[in-house]
Amino acid sequence: MEEELNVTHLIFGGHVEIYKYRYLYFTIFVILYILILCSNCTIVYLIWKHQSLHEPMYIFIAALLLNCVLLSTNIYPKLLIDFLSEQQIISHQACIVQYSLFYALGGSEFLLLTAMSYDRYVSICKPLQYPTIMRKRTVSIFLALAWLLPACQQVGLSTISANQKLCSFTLKVIFCNNSFYKLFCTTSRAITLYGLFILLNVVVCPVIFIIFTYTRILIICYHSCGEVRRKAAQTCLPHLLVLISYFCLFLCEVITVRLEYDFPKTAQLIMSLQLVLYNPLFNPLIYGLKMKEIFKHLKRLFCQEKLNQGK
Repeated sequence: MEEELNVTHLIFGGHVEIYKYRYLYFTIFVILYILILCSNCTIVYLIWKHQSLHEPMYIFIAALLLNCVLLSTNIYPKLLIDFLSEQQIISHQACIVQYSLFYALGGSEFLLLTAMSYDRYVSICKPLQYPTIMRKRTVSIFLALAWLLPACQQVGLSTISANQKLCSFTLKVIFCNNSFYKLFCTTSRAITLYGLFILLNVVVCPVIFIIFTYTRILIICYHSCGEVRRKAAQTCLPHLLVLISYFCLFLCEVITVRLEYDFPKTAQLIMSLQLVLYNPLFNPLIYGLKMKEIFKHLKRLFCQEKLNQGK
């Protein structure tokens, strides 16, 4: 009976002194989750509300921030429940779902950043053709591909993973990620090859394409006037900041999980939280402060609220 329970439930062993600091952890993560929801949703709301922001660039920004909300919602509620629970466990099926959503949404982020880089490339390098190329239909296709392609590929990987026999039931992390593979009795060649195929599709190829587009933009800007350079700096810099930070964090997460090195528990906790903490928190700040049009509407929103409170 106990063996049956172990087969269907996995233990999160990555928590650090949870019984001592559970209420502190819970309070900190509730505040972080509320901040993530409020900051991302505020900018998404502004883009939805104002007609002047109904352009491909801002639509992709809204999609990216919405993706951050979904990614956070996949992790934070379960984390909060675990902080207050006597046992930090998850069912085998729920772990596969959480793991699949985590990487599907992570892949979507790369594809959305790719769509944004293409949008900036067309805007700066082919300005006369921009209205013809970046039509509503094109934007819709990009958005559909960004969310559906990683999700469909991840479903295949999850199906193979679900049929693998488990020989261990303790994860050294606080949510389900790549370390889930370490629980298998044997290393599956099919999973490894399929995983590499997905990595090429949703990470490597998009990053190569993004590097190509921004290289072309830099070359055009170098040979252009100051006005074109200013426009490029205003619109491309936030995208580059988000891309570099996300790519580094994603790479760090994949490498640390794949390495057999036994990291200290605190270091593992910090590394596993990076992807679900930094980008969802800082993306709205980067786009809210660096994008001139969004900042203008953001300023108006808060000034209006202050005026209403004053009355």
